[in-house]
Amino acid sequence: MGIHGLNFATDFSGFRGVPSTRDSISSGGETGMATTASPSLRSVPAPRQTARFAPGFGQRSLLTVDTEEEFDWDGEFSTSDHGLKHLKSIAQFQQFAENIGVVPTYLIDWPIATSARAQEMLGDYVRRGKAEIGIQLHPWVNPPFEEKVNAYNSYAGNLPHALEREKFLRLQERIVECFACTPQIYRAGRYGLGAQSAQMLKDRRVAIDSSVRSLYDYSPSNGPDYSQHPLEPYCVDEERQLLELPLTTVFWGMLRHQGRWLFPRLAKLPKANGIMARAGLLERIALTPEGVPKEAALRGIDMAIDDGLPVLVLSFHSPSLMPGMTPYVRNEDDLDELYDWLRSVYAYLEQRGVAPTTVEEIKASVEV
Repeated sequence: MGIHGLNFATDFSGFRGVPSTRDSISSGGETGMATTASPSLRSVPAPRQTARFAPGFGQRSLLTVDTEEEFDWDGEFSTSDHGLKHLKSIAQFQQFAENIGVVPTYLIDWPIATSARAQEMLGDYVRRGKAEIGIQLHPWVNPPFEEKVNAYNSYAGNLPHALEREKFLRLQERIVECFACTPQIYRAGRYGLGAQSAQMLKDRRVAIDSSVRSLYDYSPSNGPDYSQHPLEPYCVDEERQLLELPLTTVFWGMLRHQGRWLFPRLAKLPKANGIMARAGLLERIALTPEGVPKEAALRGIDMAIDDGLPVLVLSFHSPSLMPGMTPYVRNEDDLDELYDWLRSVYAYLEQRGVAPTTVEEIKASVEV
């Protein structure tokens, strides 16, 4: 039996909107729904919360795309200084994904959700069953604009919760209205969850969060610390209505089992982690084509499979599909490398018996 979130789409059938934003804010939750507080997604879960999957699910891979505006990664955050030139490049990527049998999950933010071109293009993929839509909140480009735009507030979870919630609700409503679908997965921009984000997602009937980037610590920039979070999917709440699906990152090397303790300490020493990686002693490998060579990614896949991870979550940012839009893809050669990374990784996953999956399949396969 799948997680309760599986039934949320049924609750919305024939209904283009979502429950009233104003009613939700004034009541602190959905009308008629329990408002028992959920644990914070910033907290490390207990082992008993590890999710169980149906027999036969095996090990699968999910490709998530942080589908967002282009902006200056080295500049200041801005509500208006951004673009969507790369949208035309998504069409080429979508065709690539269809050719290799992968259904991407596009986690879209406000500029994408309100773009007529994106609505037409991504909406077509969804209607054909070739893609899924999720929610991604970039608070600095998402109304209402009540906070000071800066690095601290770029983590939505650092905002006053009423404002985080209002921004999320407006984005969710817009996606439901413009894409005629009910997104069931969320990722906070910059992985910026807050203490009450889990309850917000439960109240709004979102079944899966995928904001936790295990083995990463963003606290030096006032973000969350996920360095001790598990790699395995886990149920956030006692009712098992919200599933956390961490982005897949593993340690590789002779000292990998000491990685959680050793890696952050080595990070304080200039070039220490790089030396350890080249020596084959310890390397942190995220399953992304952005900044991770394909050879390292294949080693990471081996570790994830050996560790028995049921879902390998891959990710990248949509502007990387056009040269010059992110630090990871500066020219055509870099773009060719990105596609070669994806081609090689999915060929290797197939060789290792790890089939692509979808959000809907994951929801249906989680046991409660």
